[in-house]
Amino acid sequence: MDPTYIVSLDKVAGISAQERARLAPVMDLFAFRSNDYYLSLIDWEDTKDPIRRLIIPTLEELEPWGRLDPSSEHLYTRAPGLQHKYRETALLLVSDLCGGLCRYCFRKRLFIEDAREVNKELSGGLAYIRDHPEITNVLLTGGDPLVLDTGRLRDILARLREIEHVRIIRIGTKMPAYYPYRILNDPALLDAIREYSLGEKSIYIMAQFNHPRELTDAACRAVALLQDAGAVIMNQTPLIRGINDDPAVLSRLLGRLSFIGVNPYYVFQCRPTTGNRPFAIPVEESYRIFEQARATCSGLSKQARFVMSHATGKIEVVGMTDEYTFFKYNQAADPDDIGRFMVYKSNPQAYWFDDYTDLVDEGRLGGSDLFDAGTADAGIAGMPGETGGSPGVL
Repeated sequence: MDPTYIVSLDKVAGISAQERARLAPVMDLFAFRSNDYYLSLIDWEDTKDPIRRLIIPTLEELEPWGRLDPSSEHLYTRAPGLQHKYRETALLLVSDLCGGLCRYCFRKRLFIEDAREVNKELSGGLAYIRDHPEITNVLLTGGDPLVLDTGRLRDILARLREIEHVRIIRIGTKMPAYYPYRILNDPALLDAIREYSLGEKSIYIMAQFNHPRELTDAACRAVALLQDAGAVIMNQTPLIRGINDDPAVLSRLLGRLSFIGVNPYYVFQCRPTTGNRPFAIPVEESYRIFEQARATCSGLSKQARFVMSHATGKIEVVGMTDEYTFFKYNQAADPDDIGRFMVYKSNPQAYWFDDYTDLVDEGRLGGSDLFDAGTADAGIAGMPGETGGSPGVL
């Protein structure tokens, strides 16, 4: 069955006329899109239902906050529809639609402007990839590539497989959560995955399950079919206020993903995007939630890293003491920054890396020892007997 896509709250039976009227200013600014399957997961009797919060507009989105491009993606556009930020990985923005519009979307600029970042003519992007042999990974994103017709997606996969140095194709999608029947009811899609995911040329499905209730029987069956077709399934999710900011909920999500063979990849700090204020959590609170969730997971569920997709790279939060927060570049636009370790004085009000202004020490791979005598005297390591507070991460 094809989904019935809904782009007006007038068509959402669980929302009263009074609430629709209150939400009209939000709808004027930020688009709404969902489908009948996903809306059926909402408990309309629960005003704090996490699925409702994920997809239904809220007035708080109008609070002034953030930027439309908080990770400065425009700086890394090298050809129409192509971004190249990290040496080995290029992004092709192949779709300007999604199965649903997450209220916390960090690319909502694509849906509220005459955005030309998505380019359906891929020849320029493919030529750029062809001319850059260091690119071994290509991420198909947008929007959601699985909204595309299967024939169109298959053509993109085929053209990428003609480029010898592209070893991995990633497909960034929330369709296994938003509408798993896209996968269940389309054998041609599975055939395409099977054909173009072979040997050392894998296809990775970068799924986005944000809450354990999205892991319905249908969603789990869709994941199993993709795995059977040869795809490797990874999951990434932001930490979102009111959706997965309870350590028990996040732990259940990570655990259930591991049960069905999906590898937790990144847990993201919510990006400071315009409209995202009601979903944001301070960095240090997010890290505590993340670590408390991991504490009740098996080792296979602990693989996720907690990162910020900053303009300069994937900055991982690797630890905290009472006084200091520790960061490391897990990936970086400047290859020299990869592995760079930074110690900042804690800032409980920080929502993004830019909010940390008091740098205590830093080092790079192959650089000087971070914890020299002066640093140790200051107690930054947080070890017993030093002045930097108690050991540990919480």
